[in-house]
Amino acid sequence: QVQLVESGGGLVQAGGSLRLSCAASGRTFSNYVMGWFRQAPGKEREFVGVMDWSGGSTNYADSVKGRFTISRDVAKNTLYLQMNRLKVEDTAVYYCAARHISAAQYNYWGQGTQVTVSA
Repeated sequence: QVQLVESGGGLVQAGGSLRLSCAASGRTFSNYVMGWFRQAPGKEREFVGVMDWSGGSTNYADSVKGRFTISRDVAKNTLYLQMNRLKVEDTAVYYCAARHISAAQYNYWGQGTQVTVSA
């Protein structure tokens, strides 16, 4: 049974930094894509970034490019999202998700962690 558990959210001032973690368990993820998504109050969930677990390649939404970085620790089966130069508009619940490389949709989701950026 795959489990994704996010942590690291909190309250930070604009311009500050946070690092989110997503601990993955239940299988090996060598043929998986791991993504970060977020959902702000009253808005739809949106893509933040993604990493190919095996090769480590990444891709980011334009809104976070240059400020957010995804990394992983293969030994710990943990995905990270380093968020720098945070803005008020980054406030949201952040989710990690996983899908097989051949799957069209993400079928594993974490419970989310709240990130609040104050002015």
